[in-house]
This record gives sequence, C-alpha cells and structure tokens, in this order.
Amino acid sequence: MEEGTEAFPDLGKHCQHSECNQLDFLPFKCDGCRKVFCLDHRSYKSHECPKPDHNSRKVVVCHICSTSMEITGIDEEAEKVILERHDKSGDCDPSKKKKPVCPVKRCKQILTFSNTNTCKICQQKVCLKHRFPTDHACKRSSSSPIATGGGSINKFMLAFASRNAKDCSKATIRSPVSPSASTASIKAC
Repeated sequence: MEEGTEAFPDLGKHCQHSECNQLDFLPFKCDGCRKVFCLDHRSYKSHECPKPDHNSRKVVVCHICSTSMEITGIDEEAEKVILERHDKSGDCDPSKKKKPVCPVKRCKQILTFSNTNTCKICQQKVCLKHRFPTDHACKRSSSSPIATGGGSINKFMLAFASRNAKDCSKATIRSPVSPSASTASIKAC
C-alpha cells in the first residue's frame, strides 16, 4: 500500500480500518492497538479496538463516605473489590459525607469551591447569595471599616438594609452605628 501522493509520497497515511482505506493527511494513531485511522474511525468504538481500556483512567466514588479513588484499566469486578477493600481499611468514615451548608437561617445551599465566600469582617463562610454583611447578620466589630467609616458608607448600608423592608413606602431607620445620630428617611423601593 503506497502512502501520500505522487508529488509528496511521504505525506499522509491510509486509514487501517478494513472498510475505509481513505488517505488522510492528518491521521490519528490509536494508543490501544497502535494502528492509524482517519477522523471517522479514530474512536475505540468506531474501529472496534481490541485494547480500548489499556490506559484509561476512571474514578470510583465510595457510596458511604464520598471518597474518590482513581483506578486505571480495571473492569467492574475489580472496582467492587477495591470498594470492599476501602470499606474494610478503616479509612471509610460516613461523617465525611456531609457537605458544608450555608450557616444563614433557612438557607440550604451547599458550599462548594465556586459558591463559597468568606466574609472579610466576621470570617464566616457563606454562599454567594448571602455574601454581603447585611444578608448574613454579620457581627460587626467596632473597628470594622463599615462601622467606623464615613457618612457615605453608613448611608449606603442603611439604604441596603431598608431594601429588605416589607413595605415599599418611605421607611424611617435609626442609624445602628451611633444612637445619637438623627433618623434617616430613605425610600425603600
């Protein structure tokens, strides 16, 4: 079988699928059976590769503790043996299965890598929905920048807190920072 074209004999390879034999200028070499295939026959399934799982990596997750274990080129029977060995090893702890939940009352959001925010004031981990201090009842210290900040920050915090008011009429809110401060009339909606 000749490869390439008359002008470029070293260019490309013929697909080694029994029914194809197409000349492909960008051939794929199967890492299982080490044969060359065209785009249509490059997958293990399309060319019925005899060694499709020789180097595949899988992850088995323990249903008791949610621990994941990586396995390479193992069939289903071996997976069961690995899970049984993990269960008997003493490393399987059902208390690890609980995932952290947002501590805000009535919030059941599971805290994940991309959904967790740490408050810069109280250092509490909350979900993104409750990331602002007024949304998670942040315990502000007297040295925090919000409590000691200028009037514009306080006005903003008052307006933000009144956003959650039940009626959309004008609300009168007393400043939480200093009891001697005058009342602020803020339109809530």
